[in-house]
Amino acid sequence: MKKDISIIIINFGNTKEYTRKCLQSLLPACRKLKSEIIVIDNISTDGTAEMIKKDFKEVICIRKDKPYGFGANNNFGLQKATARYVLFLNSDTELLDSEILKEMVDYMDKNPNVAVSSSALLNSDRKTLQASGGAFPDLLRVFMWMTFIDDLPFVDRLIIPFHPMHDISPFGSNEKYYRTNHQQDWVTGAFYLVRKEVLDKLNGFDIDYDAYVEEVDLSYRIKKLGYRIMYLPKWRIVHHGGVSYGSERSFIHELKNIKLFYKKHYPKIHGFVLNLILKLGIVLRIIIFGVLRPEVAKIYRKAIRQI
Repeated sequence: MKKDISIIIINFGNTKEYTRKCLQSLLPACRKLKSEIIVIDNISTDGTAEMIKKDFKEVICIRKDKPYGFGANNNFGLQKATARYVLFLNSDTELLDSEILKEMVDYMDKNPNVAVSSSALLNSDRKTLQASGGAFPDLLRVFMWMTFIDDLPFVDRLIIPFHPMHDISPFGSNEKYYRTNHQQDWVTGAFYLVRKEVLDKLNGFDIDYDAYVEEVDLSYRIKKLGYRIMYLPKWRIVHHGGVSYGSERSFIHELKNIKLFYKKHYPKIHGFVLNLILKLGIVLRIIIFGVLRPEVAKIYRKAIRQI
C-alpha cells in the first residue's frame, strides 16, 4: 500500500538549526500517517547532512554538492517520493500542531477536485500572518504592484493583487483575505501540499526558474488541468522566512522569473508590455528611495540593469 504523504524539504546553504527545528516539529505529525521525509541538502558546509544522519535516522537525506534552484532540488526529492501526496516544505518552518498533516490529507481525500492546499503562515512571533500567494501576475496586477496602486486602501478588495500583502503593507485594507478559506491562483512554496498524480502529469517543477515564481508556474499549469488550489487558514505553521535569500536577491530573481513566466505562458506582445511596466516600477522605486533609503535604491538600480 502506498504511503500517505512524502515531505520534501530543501536545505539551502547553512541553516542547520532551522532544519533541526523543522524536523523536530514535523516528526510527531508524520506519525499520524504513513509518511516519509526527504531532505535535499544543497551545498551546506555547517554539518547539516551529518546532523540529520545522526539525529534523524528515519529521514532520507540526499546531499548535493553543486548549487541547484528551488525547483530542481524539489524535483530530486520528487524522484524519491512514493506517497499519494507530496508536501513541499521550507526548512525554516515549524509545525504547531501534530494533527495538521493528517487533517489536511483527510481534507484532500474528501475534495478530489482540489490539487493543492496550503496552510496559513505565521511570522516568528507566532501571532501575525504572512502573505501567502495570491493571483496570477497578469499585466494589470503587475502594473498595480510595480506602481504601488495595490497598496492603496480598498483597491485590494476590488482586484486581488499578485501579492496581497495583508500585515506587510501599511496601506492594504483586505485584512480578511488570509483569515478565511478561499481559492487562490497560487500559494507559496513554503507549505505546498499537492497530489502526486498531478505532479507526475506535469513532471514537477519547471527547472528553468532558478529562484522564485516556480510555485506560480506550477500552480498555473495545475489550474489549466481544471483543479482548484485552496488556502486553508484553519491550519497554521510558523514560517521564519528570508533565511536562505536576502531581499536584494529575492527582488531581482522575482522580476527576472516573472519575465520568464510570461515568455512561457503569454503572447510576445504581453512580454513587451511587461518589460515596460517592470522598468517603470523600478524607476519609481529609485526615485522614491533615492533620498530616504539609499541602500534600497541601490537594490533597484542593480535590478534595472539585470532585467
